Amino acid sequence: MCRPRPPADVIAAIATASGRGGIGIVRLSGPALESWISKLCGRTVSPRVATLVPFLDANAQALDEGLLLYFPGPHSYTGEDVIELQGHGGQIVMQMLLARCLELGARMAAPGEFTQRAFLNGRLDLAQAEGVADLIEATTAAAARSALRSLSGRFSSEIHAWRDKLVDLRMLVEATLDFPEEDIDFLEAAHAHAQLESLREGLLGILRRSKQGSLLRRGLRVVLAGQPNVGKSSLLNQLSGEDRAIVTEVAGTTRDVLREAIQIEGIPLHIIDTAGLRSTEDVVEKIGIERSWKEIEQADVVVRMVDAVTGITEEDHEIDARLPAGIPVVWVFNKIDLAGREPGRELAEDGATRIWLAAREGLGLDVLRRCLLEIAGWESNSEDVFLARERHLESLRSAMTHVDEAFTVYAQTDLLAEELRLAQEAVNMITGEFGADDLLGVIFSRFCIGK
Repeated sequence: MCRPRPPADVIAAIATASGRGGIGIVRLSGPALESWISKLCGRTVSPRVATLVPFLDANAQALDEGLLLYFPGPHSYTGEDVIELQGHGGQIVMQMLLARCLELGARMAAPGEFTQRAFLNGRLDLAQAEGVADLIEATTAAAARSALRSLSGRFSSEIHAWRDKLVDLRMLVEATLDFPEEDIDFLEAAHAHAQLESLREGLLGILRRSKQGSLLRRGLRVVLAGQPNVGKSSLLNQLSGEDRAIVTEVAGTTRDVLREAIQIEGIPLHIIDTAGLRSTEDVVEKIGIERSWKEIEQADVVVRMVDAVTGITEEDHEIDARLPAGIPVVWVFNKIDLAGREPGRELAEDGATRIWLAAREGLGLDVLRRCLLEIAGWESNSEDVFLARERHLESLRSAMTHVDEAFTVYAQTDLLAEELRLAQEAVNMITGEFGADDLLGVIFSRFCIGK
């Protein structure tokens, strides 16, 4: 695999979050950093040993005292020489240490540049590098575990394994093209069709698990929608476990969009409570209703709330006529305690899911939670899920498309070889074997500085 060479200069950045803290870290990476150590602390240190030293300015005056760690390349995070200055975590102290590094000739690192250098130096592949950012950004324990699996290389290992099977199959097909005069049918003798079937099943399995991981990463956007006073705010409060929204008997109490992040079985759900949908002359309420419709248009799922006592009214039909096509809708009939109904779930004649609950009393909420997970396509066992990104899914779908087409053109060996080549290119894009430079730039620019 040929990767671009990283720049030959030294980069530096504050690697800890801004603000005050017990410890702050300034990180440097680049070639031949051993000579910098004496300039930074006035002495030599042993590699990979935390050494208590003073951090010195240009006049050999102490800026701070802390631990210095030196990791000679290639056995470091970036594959280059790396120095970490672990000092007291005040903003001024960190800025002074960073300024000293810049004074010695380093330049400020770009966002993600440390991890980008790790990729360019072959310490990480592209999927592992993205796992670093995903682990930092994980919002649930399940997401963090999945990101760690990607960072540790398990996702890449599976991708490489199926890529190798693609390569083996391509070799068989191209051998048939190179030696058409041979009596032996290479493809039939090697059970190529069965190999193609196995390849398809393997890629489908990775795609399924990657979809689960994508859900872990971005979460599910759930919008509560309905007429005023049907219990949207009460449902938000129950799902979040706290009184986030004001609840009164006055219709139209909620006039703006409220958001709350919750978890169900480790899946992040972004619950959005909206203003009650109705015709109104109130200027402020109109603005809230317009915002509500914008949120509905961007929803992954619409929880369509109705008062169980009054049922579906003519006003509800008017709301439904405006709902965007293609977005799953779950009908929730609230206030069953007043309607004399038991909590439950049923499938309407039109195929719509109907859930009966009492939000204020907390009755039937588990039914709704299970329904939302089903719509999301979540499976309970998440131990083999990879925290995939949308570009991973696109590459896997592209590979699947070419593998499916390979079955169609199986009898035409030259076309079969081309489809397998295109499938391999799509798979290679995941780990960055043949990724374009502009793709790398987009990915690493989204990292935090110091990583």
